[in-house]
Amino acid sequence: MATDVKVPTLGESITEGTLAQWLKKAGDTVAADEPIASLETDKVTVEVPSPMAGVLAETLVNEGDTVAVGALIARIDESGAGAAPAAPAEKPADTPAEQGAESSPTNPAGAGENPGLRGSEHAPEVQPGQDGGEASASDQIMTMSPAVRRAVLEHHIDPTTIKGTGKDGRLTKDDVLAAVEAKKNSAPAQAGAQTEAKASPSPAQAAPAARSDWTPASAGAQRKEERVRMSRLRQTVAKRLKEAQNTAALLTTFNDVDMSAVIEARAKYKDLFEKKHGIRLGFMGFFVKAVALAARDVPSVNASIEGDEIVYRDYLDVSVAVSAPKGLVVPVVRNADAMSFAEIEKSIADFGKRAKEGTLSMEDMTGGTFTISNGGVFGSLLSTPIINPPQSAVLGMHRIEERPVVKDGQIVARPMMYLALSYDHRLIDGREAVTFLVRVKEAIEDPTRLLIDL
Repeated sequence: MATDVKVPTLGESITEGTLAQWLKKAGDTVAADEPIASLETDKVTVEVPSPMAGVLAETLVNEGDTVAVGALIARIDESGAGAAPAAPAEKPADTPAEQGAESSPTNPAGAGENPGLRGSEHAPEVQPGQDGGEASASDQIMTMSPAVRRAVLEHHIDPTTIKGTGKDGRLTKDDVLAAVEAKKNSAPAQAGAQTEAKASPSPAQAAPAARSDWTPASAGAQRKEERVRMSRLRQTVAKRLKEAQNTAALLTTFNDVDMSAVIEARAKYKDLFEKKHGIRLGFMGFFVKAVALAARDVPSVNASIEGDEIVYRDYLDVSVAVSAPKGLVVPVVRNADAMSFAEIEKSIADFGKRAKEGTLSMEDMTGGTFTISNGGVFGSLLSTPIINPPQSAVLGMHRIEERPVVKDGQIVARPMMYLALSYDHRLIDGREAVTFLVRVKEAIEDPTRLLIDL
């Protein structure tokens, strides 16, 4: 008897998604609740589990197809008998260049995908790949499904050494597990071969093969262009960026802040803080608390425009821009104004971990009344972030660097950071924007204000 597998509910107001990858192929045995496919929505990638144990009898849609919530995508034969019907016809095979394009990393950005403001300080850093014709390991990880990515990270295996058996040569979880097993089995054999080689050395060692000369002309002999379909996430980012530009009257104001006091506080209390709370004391907690304090004096930065009305809020839900393998995600720290330093740091660290694993839910990223983005973790010195609609403001943090400043008539070196506040001028006046940023600066330069509510 066959059981239907349908697209699950993807979140509030989400009616469809893209079938990003089949994690199992027709004929594979699956366990109950084992992921068989991954679906990509505008914001997240979710896995579709098997409703029961059995055999994946047939897959009814191709990778890349758009599917509605509740649509039938596969059938599971719980009896496990009989040969599985053929899977749907695959699209024409991509050229090697097109396959390589799938591994192109998505640049994480700050609020609204701005190149200068990217990620939070807890965001996982993606190391640059090695040069060469093959896609780098980090690039490949960016295109994997959550299940495959977890397997690669858990077993510490280089995905570029594995031949994928999935659609267009993509890696499956079985490919990774098979490679892990093969690696274990090959270890004793390699050890034996090395022992034998030492016991019976050859009379003469072969000379190393001559390396062919390389010239710039040989590298540039063939120039290629690639066309790659935009992911749903990238399409959504593009749409929202343009929406922000077309709708809001964007303006940015800047200030700089002396980070000496915060750095001293972290150095003094970081060990005690980590011992008590199990999480390190970062910069983001100070800025979230400073924003909450400043928003009390300037409530318009935490408001939004709906039609011909302004919606003011007595709570602060902070969206924190975090790098994820497939691009920017902006999870929300809810009621941040009522949270302690430890609660804020724990929330952000948890978001960073789950963003890396691809396990953030739609609920984690919906809402938000104000955004903070830290481009400093990527080396950004200064930038103008774009607001995250329907929010009205975004605060951009940047890298800390020693700069000469005048203190009490003397030129001294201080760890300075530029702050940028982009805002919707339809709602927030220039005076309010400058006042808000000055309040944040004052709280960071004198953190005791955060404790005594000044």
